[in-house]
Amino acid sequence: MGQKIIRSFYPRLKTRLLEVNPLIQVLTGPRQVGKTTLVKQVLQDGDLAGTYITADQTSGGLEDWLETNWQRALAAAKNETRPYTLVVDEVQKIPQWSELIKRIWDLREDDEKGVNLLLLGSSRLLLQQGLTESLMGRFETLYLGHWDFDEAQRAFDIDIDHFIYQGLYPGAAHLHGDPERWLAFVQDAIIETSISKDVLQLTRIDKPALLRNLFDVGCSYSSRELSYNKILGQLDGAGNTTTLAHYLKVLGSAGLLSGLEKFEKNSIRRRASTPKYQVHNNALLLASGFKSFDDVRHDHTLWGKYTESVVGAHLLNKSRELRYHLHYWREGNSEVDYVISKGDRIAGFEVKTGSLNRVSGLEKFKQKFPEAKTYIVGSRGIPVEEFLRANPLDYL
Repeated sequence: MGQKIIRSFYPRLKTRLLEVNPLIQVLTGPRQVGKTTLVKQVLQDGDLAGTYITADQTSGGLEDWLETNWQRALAAAKNETRPYTLVVDEVQKIPQWSELIKRIWDLREDDEKGVNLLLLGSSRLLLQQGLTESLMGRFETLYLGHWDFDEAQRAFDIDIDHFIYQGLYPGAAHLHGDPERWLAFVQDAIIETSISKDVLQLTRIDKPALLRNLFDVGCSYSSRELSYNKILGQLDGAGNTTTLAHYLKVLGSAGLLSGLEKFEKNSIRRRASTPKYQVHNNALLLASGFKSFDDVRHDHTLWGKYTESVVGAHLLNKSRELRYHLHYWREGNSEVDYVISKGDRIAGFEVKTGSLNRVSGLEKFKQKFPEAKTYIVGSRGIPVEEFLRANPLDYL
Protein backbone atom coordinates (compact mmCIF):
# COMPACT_ATOMS: atom_id res chain seq x y z
CA MET A 1 0.00 0.00 0.00
CA GLY A 2 1.23 3.47 -0.81
CA GLN A 3 -0.33 5.23 2.16
CA LYS A 4 1.60 5.74 5.36
CA ILE A 5 0.04 3.61 8.09
CA ILE A 6 0.26 5.25 11.51
CA ARG A 7 -1.26 3.76 14.63
CA SER A 8 -3.34 5.82 17.04
CA PHE A 9 -0.61 5.34 19.67
CA TYR A 10 1.68 7.66 17.67
CA PRO A 11 0.76 10.96 19.43
CA ARG A 12 1.21 9.43 22.86
CA LEU A 13 4.69 8.13 22.07
CA LYS A 14 5.70 11.37 20.38
CA THR A 15 4.56 13.41 23.38
CA ARG A 16 6.59 11.20 25.69
CA LEU A 17 9.75 11.61 23.59
CA LEU A 18 9.31 15.38 23.29
CA GLU A 19 9.72 15.57 27.05
CA VAL A 20 13.02 15.59 28.89
CA ASN A 21 12.57 12.29 30.68
CA PRO A 22 14.42 11.54 33.90
CA LEU A 23 13.39 7.90 33.43
CA ILE A 24 14.20 5.26 30.81
CA GLN A 25 11.25 4.68 28.49
CA VAL A 26 10.32 1.05 27.80
CA LEU A 27 7.90 0.09 25.01
CA THR A 28 6.52 -3.44 25.26
CA GLY A 29 3.90 -5.39 23.34
CA PRO A 30 3.29 -8.60 21.38
CA ARG A 31 5.20 -9.58 18.26
CA GLN A 32 4.08 -8.31 14.87
CA VAL A 33 2.00 -5.36 16.09
CA GLY A 34 4.31 -2.67 14.68
CA LYS A 35 6.45 -1.45 17.60
CA THR A 36 9.58 -0.96 15.50
CA THR A 37 7.70 0.65 12.60
CA LEU A 38 5.94 3.07 14.95
CA VAL A 39 9.15 4.10 16.68
CA LYS A 40 10.92 4.74 13.36
CA GLN A 41 7.98 6.87 12.24
CA VAL A 42 8.21 8.96 15.39
CA LEU A 43 11.96 9.43 14.95
CA GLN A 44 11.34 10.70 11.41
CA ASP A 45 9.05 13.41 12.75
CA GLY A 46 10.57 16.85 12.19
CA ASP A 47 10.07 17.80 15.84
CA LEU A 48 12.37 15.03 17.08
CA ALA A 49 15.88 13.75 16.57
CA GLY A 50 17.39 10.40 17.42
CA THR A 51 19.06 7.16 16.45
CA TYR A 52 17.62 3.68 16.10
CA ILE A 53 19.82 0.63 16.74
CA THR A 54 18.94 -3.04 17.14
CA ALA A 55 20.80 -5.86 18.82
CA ASP A 56 19.07 -8.25 16.42
CA GLN A 57 21.44 -7.30 13.59
CA THR A 58 24.69 -7.31 15.56
CA SER A 59 26.73 -10.36 16.47
CA GLY A 60 29.32 -10.48 19.23
CA GLY A 61 30.64 -7.65 21.39
CA LEU A 62 27.16 -6.40 22.20
CA GLU A 63 28.24 -4.77 25.45
CA ASP A 64 30.83 -2.57 23.70
CA TRP A 65 28.43 -2.00 20.82
CA LEU A 66 25.78 -0.59 23.14
CA GLU A 67 28.16 1.65 25.05
CA THR A 68 29.69 2.98 21.82
CA ASN A 69 26.28 3.88 20.42
CA TRP A 70 25.29 5.51 23.69
CA GLN A 71 28.35 7.75 23.59
CA ARG A 72 27.65 8.60 19.93
CA ALA A 73 24.10 9.55 20.86
CA LEU A 74 25.29 11.81 23.67
CA ALA A 75 27.68 13.54 21.28
CA ALA A 76 25.02 13.95 18.57
CA ALA A 77 22.53 15.37 21.04
CA LYS A 78 24.89 18.24 21.91
CA ASN A 79 24.58 19.49 18.32
CA GLU A 80 20.78 19.27 18.33
CA THR A 81 18.16 21.78 19.40
CA ARG A 82 15.43 19.13 19.21
CA PRO A 83 14.82 16.46 21.86
CA TYR A 84 17.09 13.49 21.17
CA THR A 85 16.33 9.81 21.73
CA LEU A 86 18.45 6.68 21.44
CA VAL A 87 16.23 3.70 20.63
CA VAL A 88 17.61 0.24 21.44
CA ASP A 89 15.54 -2.56 19.91
CA GLU A 90 15.72 -6.23 20.96
CA VAL A 91 17.61 -5.09 24.04
CA GLN A 92 17.02 -8.41 25.82
CA LYS A 93 19.50 -10.07 23.44
CA ILE A 94 22.41 -8.18 25.02
CA PRO A 95 24.06 -10.25 27.79
CA GLN A 96 23.36 -8.72 31.21
CA TRP A 97 21.56 -5.90 29.41
CA SER A 98 19.83 -4.48 32.46
CA GLU A 99 23.07 -4.06 34.44
CA LEU A 100 24.74 -2.44 31.43
CA ILE A 101 21.83 -0.06 30.87
CA LYS A 102 21.86 0.84 34.55
CA ARG A 103 25.58 1.68 34.43
CA ILE A 104 25.48 3.93 31.36
CA TRP A 105 22.31 5.64 32.58
CA ASP A 106 23.69 6.38 36.04
CA LEU A 107 27.03 7.69 34.68
CA ARG A 108 25.45 10.55 32.72
CA GLU A 109 26.81 14.02 33.34
CA ASP A 110 24.40 16.86 34.09
CA ASP A 111 24.57 18.16 30.50
CA GLU A 112 23.74 14.68 29.17
CA LYS A 113 20.52 14.19 31.11
CA GLY A 114 18.35 15.61 28.33
CA VAL A 115 18.88 12.53 26.12
CA ASN A 116 16.03 10.04 26.16
CA LEU A 117 16.63 6.30 26.13
CA LEU A 118 13.86 4.11 24.68
CA LEU A 119 14.11 0.33 25.02
CA LEU A 120 12.16 -2.13 22.88
CA GLY A 121 12.04 -5.88 23.17
CA SER A 122 10.00 -8.71 21.74
CA SER A 123 10.02 -10.53 25.06
CA ARG A 124 7.97 -8.69 27.67
CA LEU A 125 8.85 -11.51 30.08
CA LEU A 126 12.59 -10.97 30.02
CA LEU A 127 12.26 -7.20 29.86
CA GLN A 128 10.15 -7.18 33.00
CA GLN A 129 12.63 -9.39 34.83
CA GLY A 130 15.56 -7.11 33.99
CA LEU A 131 13.62 -3.95 34.79
CA THR A 132 12.50 -5.09 38.21
CA GLU A 133 15.85 -6.63 39.19
CA SER A 134 18.31 -3.95 38.05
CA LEU A 135 16.45 -0.85 36.90
CA MET A 136 13.92 -0.40 39.67
CA GLY A 137 13.01 3.26 40.00
CA ARG A 138 14.69 4.16 36.69
CA PHE A 139 12.03 3.35 34.09
CA GLU A 140 8.43 3.77 33.02
CA THR A 141 6.61 1.59 30.54
CA LEU A 142 4.37 2.06 27.54
CA TYR A 143 2.33 -0.78 26.07
CA LEU A 144 1.48 -1.16 22.39
CA GLY A 145 -1.16 -3.85 21.99
CA HIS A 146 -2.89 -5.52 19.09
CA TRP A 147 -4.62 -3.44 16.43
CA ASP A 148 -8.18 -2.49 17.30
CA PHE A 149 -10.94 -2.42 14.72
CA ASP A 150 -10.83 1.33 14.11
CA GLU A 151 -7.09 1.20 13.33
CA ALA A 152 -7.48 -1.90 11.16
CA GLN A 153 -10.28 -0.39 9.10
CA ARG A 154 -8.51 2.92 8.53
CA ALA A 155 -5.24 1.28 7.55
CA PHE A 156 -6.39 -1.84 5.68
CA ASP A 157 -10.05 -1.17 4.85
CA ILE A 158 -11.16 -4.34 6.64
CA ASP A 159 -14.89 -4.66 7.36
CA ILE A 160 -16.35 -5.63 10.72
CA ASP A 161 -17.30 -9.20 9.74
CA HIS A 162 -13.79 -10.05 8.53
CA PHE A 163 -12.24 -8.43 11.60
CA ILE A 164 -14.42 -10.66 13.78
CA TYR A 165 -13.47 -13.64 11.63
CA GLN A 166 -9.69 -13.26 11.58
CA GLY A 167 -8.62 -10.28 13.67
CA LEU A 168 -5.62 -8.46 12.27
CA TYR A 169 -1.86 -8.79 12.18
CA PRO A 170 -0.54 -6.10 9.80
CA GLY A 171 2.04 -8.43 8.25
CA ALA A 172 -0.75 -10.77 7.15
CA ALA A 173 -3.22 -8.12 5.98
CA HIS A 174 -2.28 -8.51 2.31
CA LEU A 175 -2.91 -12.28 2.60
CA HIS A 176 -6.56 -12.12 3.63
CA GLY A 177 -7.60 -13.25 0.16
CA ASP A 178 -5.25 -16.25 0.23
CA PRO A 179 -6.29 -18.46 3.18
CA GLU A 180 -3.40 -20.96 2.89
CA ARG A 181 -0.71 -18.27 2.89
CA TRP A 182 -2.49 -16.35 5.65
CA LEU A 183 -2.63 -19.45 7.84
CA ALA A 184 1.03 -20.28 7.18
CA PHE A 185 2.08 -16.74 8.10
CA VAL A 186 0.14 -16.73 11.37
CA GLN A 187 1.42 -20.19 12.35
CA ASP A 188 5.05 -19.65 11.36
CA ALA A 189 5.79 -15.93 11.77
CA ILE A 190 3.62 -15.28 14.80
CA ILE A 191 2.70 -18.37 16.80
CA GLU A 192 5.86 -20.44 16.29
CA THR A 193 8.20 -17.46 16.55
CA SER A 194 6.52 -16.10 19.67
CA ILE A 195 6.55 -19.45 21.45
CA SER A 196 10.00 -20.64 20.36
CA LYS A 197 11.88 -17.34 20.68
CA ASP A 198 10.00 -15.29 23.24
CA VAL A 199 8.78 -18.01 25.56
CA LEU A 200 10.86 -21.18 25.36
CA GLN A 201 14.28 -19.57 24.86
CA LEU A 202 13.87 -16.74 27.32
CA THR A 203 11.75 -18.27 30.08
CA ARG A 204 12.21 -21.48 32.02
CA ILE A 205 9.61 -23.92 30.70
CA ASP A 206 10.16 -27.46 31.94
CA LYS A 207 7.45 -29.00 29.77
CA PRO A 208 7.46 -27.22 26.39
CA ALA A 209 5.16 -29.78 24.76
CA LEU A 210 2.60 -29.20 27.51
CA LEU A 211 2.76 -25.43 26.97
CA ARG A 212 2.24 -25.82 23.22
CA ASN A 213 -0.70 -28.16 23.77
CA LEU A 214 -2.21 -25.76 26.30
CA PHE A 215 -1.92 -22.97 23.76
CA ASP A 216 -3.64 -25.02 21.04
CA VAL A 217 -6.52 -26.13 23.26
CA GLY A 218 -6.87 -22.73 24.95
CA CYS A 219 -7.14 -20.89 21.62
CA SER A 220 -9.83 -23.27 20.42
CA TYR A 221 -11.75 -22.56 23.65
CA SER A 222 -11.43 -18.78 23.39
CA SER A 223 -14.36 -17.05 25.16
CA ARG A 224 -15.19 -20.32 26.97
CA GLU A 225 -14.51 -21.65 30.46
CA LEU A 226 -12.66 -24.90 31.00
CA SER A 227 -11.21 -26.12 34.28
CA TYR A 228 -7.55 -27.02 34.52
CA ASN A 229 -8.46 -30.57 35.48
CA LYS A 230 -10.61 -30.98 32.38
CA ILE A 231 -8.01 -29.44 30.13
CA LEU A 232 -5.36 -31.79 31.50
CA GLY A 233 -7.43 -34.66 30.15
CA GLN A 234 -7.10 -33.22 26.66
CA LEU A 235 -3.35 -32.59 26.77
CA ASP A 236 -0.43 -34.83 25.96
CA GLY A 237 2.23 -35.01 28.65
CA ALA A 238 2.07 -35.04 32.41
CA GLY A 239 1.33 -31.83 34.24
CA ASN A 240 -0.66 -30.33 37.08
CA THR A 241 -2.97 -27.38 37.55
CA THR A 242 -0.22 -25.20 39.03
CA THR A 243 1.96 -25.75 35.98
CA LEU A 244 -0.92 -24.96 33.62
CA ALA A 245 -1.77 -21.76 35.51
CA HIS A 246 1.86 -20.63 35.26
CA TYR A 247 2.09 -21.44 31.56
CA LEU A 248 -1.12 -19.57 30.87
CA LYS A 249 0.32 -16.46 32.54
CA VAL A 250 3.45 -16.82 30.41
CA LEU A 251 1.36 -17.04 27.23
CA GLY A 252 -0.60 -14.00 28.36
CA SER A 253 2.58 -12.02 28.90
CA ALA A 254 3.55 -12.82 25.32
CA GLY A 255 0.27 -11.34 24.06
CA LEU A 256 -1.10 -14.67 22.87
CA LEU A 257 -3.56 -16.36 25.25
CA SER A 258 -4.82 -15.44 28.71
CA GLY A 259 -7.05 -17.01 31.33
CA LEU A 260 -9.64 -14.65 32.81
CA GLU A 261 -10.60 -15.14 36.44
CA LYS A 262 -14.16 -15.04 37.74
CA PHE A 263 -15.19 -11.66 39.13
CA GLU A 264 -15.16 -11.95 42.91
CA LYS A 265 -14.44 -9.35 45.54
CA ASN A 266 -12.70 -12.11 47.52
CA SER A 267 -9.26 -12.43 45.90
CA ILE A 268 -8.70 -16.01 47.11
CA ARG A 269 -11.93 -17.25 45.53
CA ARG A 270 -11.09 -15.31 42.38
CA ARG A 271 -7.71 -17.00 41.97
CA ALA A 272 -9.27 -20.43 42.58
CA SER A 273 -11.89 -19.97 39.87
CA THR A 274 -12.13 -21.85 36.58
CA PRO A 275 -10.35 -19.80 33.88
CA LYS A 276 -12.10 -18.42 30.84
CA TYR A 277 -9.69 -18.69 27.92
CA GLN A 278 -9.22 -15.59 25.81
CA VAL A 279 -7.02 -15.05 22.76
CA HIS A 280 -5.49 -11.59 22.37
CA ASN A 281 -6.25 -11.59 18.64
CA ASN A 282 -8.98 -13.53 16.82
CA ALA A 283 -6.38 -14.61 14.25
CA LEU A 284 -5.22 -17.10 16.90
CA LEU A 285 -8.73 -18.50 17.33
CA LEU A 286 -9.10 -19.00 13.58
CA ALA A 287 -5.64 -20.58 13.27
CA SER A 288 -6.51 -23.11 16.00
CA GLY A 289 -9.06 -24.77 13.71
CA PHE A 290 -9.20 -23.05 10.35
CA LYS A 291 -12.59 -22.74 8.64
CA SER A 292 -13.62 -20.61 5.68
CA PHE A 293 -15.29 -17.27 6.23
CA ASP A 294 -18.58 -18.59 4.84
CA ASP A 295 -18.49 -21.62 7.14
CA VAL A 296 -17.97 -19.44 10.20
CA ARG A 297 -20.35 -16.64 9.19
CA HIS A 298 -23.25 -18.96 8.40
CA ASP A 299 -22.92 -21.11 11.53
CA HIS A 300 -24.86 -19.16 14.18
CA THR A 301 -23.21 -20.89 17.15
CA LEU A 302 -19.72 -20.53 15.72
CA TRP A 303 -20.27 -16.90 14.72
CA GLY A 304 -21.47 -16.18 18.25
CA LYS A 305 -18.24 -17.65 19.62
CA TYR A 306 -16.10 -15.56 17.28
CA THR A 307 -18.05 -12.42 18.13
CA GLU A 308 -17.75 -12.98 21.87
CA SER A 309 -14.04 -13.69 21.43
CA VAL A 310 -13.38 -10.48 19.47
CA VAL A 311 -15.16 -8.45 22.17
CA GLY A 312 -13.05 -10.17 24.83
CA ALA A 313 -9.86 -9.56 22.86
CA HIS A 314 -10.73 -5.86 22.58
CA LEU A 315 -11.33 -5.57 26.32
CA LEU A 316 -8.21 -7.58 27.14
CA ASN A 317 -5.88 -5.51 24.96
CA LYS A 318 -7.26 -2.22 26.23
CA SER A 319 -6.97 -3.38 29.86
CA ARG A 320 -3.18 -3.12 29.81
CA GLU A 321 -3.13 0.30 28.24
CA LEU A 322 -5.97 1.73 30.35
CA ARG A 323 -5.12 -0.18 33.52
CA TYR A 324 -8.44 -1.75 34.43
CA HIS A 325 -9.22 -5.34 35.45
CA LEU A 326 -11.00 -7.82 33.18
CA HIS A 327 -12.96 -10.83 34.44
CA TYR A 328 -16.07 -12.89 33.70
CA TRP A 329 -18.87 -13.76 36.13
CA ARG A 330 -20.90 -16.89 36.76
CA GLU A 331 -23.23 -18.05 39.50
CA GLY A 332 -25.10 -21.28 38.84
CA ASN A 333 -26.57 -21.02 35.36
CA SER A 334 -26.32 -17.22 35.32
CA GLU A 335 -23.31 -15.68 33.65
CA VAL A 336 -21.94 -12.41 32.34
CA ASP A 337 -19.45 -12.71 29.51
CA TYR A 338 -17.08 -9.94 30.59
CA VAL A 339 -16.72 -7.70 33.62
CA ILE A 340 -14.39 -4.71 33.81
CA SER A 341 -13.56 -2.86 37.01
CA LYS A 342 -11.42 0.06 38.05
CA GLY A 343 -11.50 1.18 41.64
CA ASP A 344 -15.13 1.03 42.78
CA ARG A 345 -16.53 1.22 39.24
CA ILE A 346 -17.85 -2.00 37.66
CA ALA A 347 -19.44 -2.79 34.29
CA GLY A 348 -20.75 -6.10 32.97
CA PHE A 349 -21.17 -7.03 29.29
CA GLU A 350 -23.24 -9.76 27.68
CA VAL A 351 -22.48 -10.47 24.00
CA LYS A 352 -25.47 -11.43 21.84
CA THR A 353 -25.63 -12.35 18.16
CA GLY A 354 -29.19 -13.69 18.03
CA SER A 355 -32.33 -13.65 20.15
CA LEU A 356 -32.30 -12.26 23.68
CA ASN A 357 -33.62 -15.39 25.37
CA ARG A 358 -30.85 -15.35 27.96
CA VAL A 359 -30.47 -12.04 29.79
CA SER A 360 -30.91 -13.28 33.35
CA GLY A 361 -27.15 -13.19 33.85
CA LEU A 362 -27.05 -9.40 33.71
CA GLU A 363 -30.11 -9.13 35.94
CA LYS A 364 -28.66 -11.40 38.63
CA PHE A 365 -25.26 -9.72 38.34
CA LYS A 366 -26.93 -6.37 38.93
CA GLN A 367 -28.76 -7.77 41.95
CA LYS A 368 -25.49 -8.96 43.48
CA PHE A 369 -23.54 -5.85 42.50
CA PRO A 370 -26.08 -3.01 42.43
CA GLU A 371 -23.34 -0.44 41.83
CA ALA A 372 -22.46 -2.07 38.49
CA LYS A 373 -23.51 -0.83 35.07
CA THR A 374 -24.67 -3.51 32.64
CA TYR A 375 -24.76 -3.64 28.86
CA ILE A 376 -25.72 -5.92 25.99
CA VAL A 377 -23.27 -5.90 23.08
CA GLY A 378 -24.73 -7.04 19.77
CA SER A 379 -28.39 -7.85 19.15
CA ARG A 380 -30.65 -5.03 20.37
CA GLY A 381 -27.75 -3.58 22.35
CA ILE A 382 -24.56 -1.70 21.54
CA PRO A 383 -23.60 -2.61 17.94
CA VAL A 384 -20.42 -4.70 17.92
CA GLU A 385 -18.74 -2.32 15.50
CA GLU A 386 -19.52 0.65 17.75
CA PHE A 387 -18.27 -1.19 20.83
CA LEU A 388 -14.97 -2.15 19.18
CA ARG A 389 -14.32 1.51 18.37
CA ALA A 390 -15.06 2.70 21.91
CA ASN A 391 -12.92 3.31 24.97
CA PRO A 392 -14.07 0.68 27.51
CA LEU A 393 -13.63 3.15 30.35
CA ASP A 394 -16.53 5.16 28.90
CA TYR A 395 -18.85 2.36 30.05
CA LEU A 396 -17.77 2.51 33.69
